[in-house]
Amino acid sequence: MRRFPRRHGLRTVAVLAAASVIALPAVTVAADAHPDRSAALDRAIMGGRARNVILMIGDGMGDSEITIARNYQVGAAGRLAMDTLPFTGDYTTYSVVKDSPGMPDYAPDSASTATAWSIGRKTYDGAVGVLPDGQPAPTLLELAKRAGYRTGNVTTAELQDATPAAAAAHVVHRNCKGPDSMAACPQNASENGGAGSIAEQLIKTGPDVLLGGGMQHFGQTVRGGPDQGRTVLEQAQRRGYRLVTDRAGLAAARPGEPLLGVFAPNNLAPEWQGPLPSPQNTPPTRCVPYAGRVDAEPHLTDLTDAALRLLDRGSAGSRKGFFLQIEGAAIDKADHDANPCYQVGETVAFDAAIAKVLAYQRSHPDTLVVVTADHGHTSQIVEAGSVTPGLTATLRTNEGGDLTINYATSPAGTSQQHTGTQVRIAATGPQAANVTGITDQTDLFFTVKRALGLR
Repeated sequence: MRRFPRRHGLRTVAVLAAASVIALPAVTVAADAHPDRSAALDRAIMGGRARNVILMIGDGMGDSEITIARNYQVGAAGRLAMDTLPFTGDYTTYSVVKDSPGMPDYAPDSASTATAWSIGRKTYDGAVGVLPDGQPAPTLLELAKRAGYRTGNVTTAELQDATPAAAAAHVVHRNCKGPDSMAACPQNASENGGAGSIAEQLIKTGPDVLLGGGMQHFGQTVRGGPDQGRTVLEQAQRRGYRLVTDRAGLAAARPGEPLLGVFAPNNLAPEWQGPLPSPQNTPPTRCVPYAGRVDAEPHLTDLTDAALRLLDRGSAGSRKGFFLQIEGAAIDKADHDANPCYQVGETVAFDAAIAKVLAYQRSHPDTLVVVTADHGHTSQIVEAGSVTPGLTATLRTNEGGDLTINYATSPAGTSQQHTGTQVRIAATGPQAANVTGITDQTDLFFTVKRALGLR
């Protein structure tokens, strides 16, 4: 995933008041609290099958991004909701070189990494739901739908962006988002007998709940196949989708018909804004709510509430439940933009969605919840107030400390780079213990497949 569309015009601000857009409970650990957790962990180990699986992806959310958000929001000794899952490990995230699939690419992109857990195989950067030879492979969402589970795909990015696309589409290049942008994927184009653009394939795959941005791609005209001459939105409506475009419409949605919620032309708006880094650092500053966000646009917590409500009630009375993927997409976009308040706000918003999912899991213990990332990113915590060879900004945290954040993988004014580090994976529920230790991203496919009994 790359830079945030300029329509949001993020700008530098200096404020004195604290910004707390989303209130999170601080799970503070006392200095003398060092309990023996062996019995609790033993009780938490559950094998067997899950009725539901909820996979939560923080795009670009490496350990550094998590630590920055924790330090800012709940304090160095506090705990975010994502820190409370009982089983934690790390997984490797490398992709492969397209023309030499036996050769690793150590710093992957979001398309190859999302494809890795979606199909259980490594592929090249830019590939969405396809193997290195360009052939499609069934995804977890498709397998779950085929097996009779209800399915959902939620993101704060365009629904056609790499991570949500890899759950339900198969194209040889991630840029093939709509019928008008198929130059890199001629073999996938509907006018050439292919399955069509990502937007077209999302509708054909038919998750019960699709929530995010990307209206500009849904408004394009299909160029081949039975829907030729119709827009992708018209294609969706022909297949029974109800379209909602604001928070009120989302709240009014009821189970029983597939829901397409599209809330922005591109990506959803940021949560927070604040100082941009500079070669000279910035004075300690607080983050504030993003000025360009409108009330009608839902937050990730609203999308999460709606998806859980619709999928849970839609599965009532059925032995099988649902598979739901939820992405906090803009952590990555903020890192690319070297924008710390944008980054922290998106991580905090993602954590608030995790808190809602964990509350659901506590009353539905047959639900496997996995929280992870697709790849690492560039931001680093450095000595407070320091000036580095890169760009730095200093935030004043909720506990009154100064937190200096460095971005130094690309020159100023260009997109910061992903990193090839292993990233955290944490889980609770049936099969959750399988995330412990060091695993690979592809192992997540098999953990979910085993939990739902997919074939």
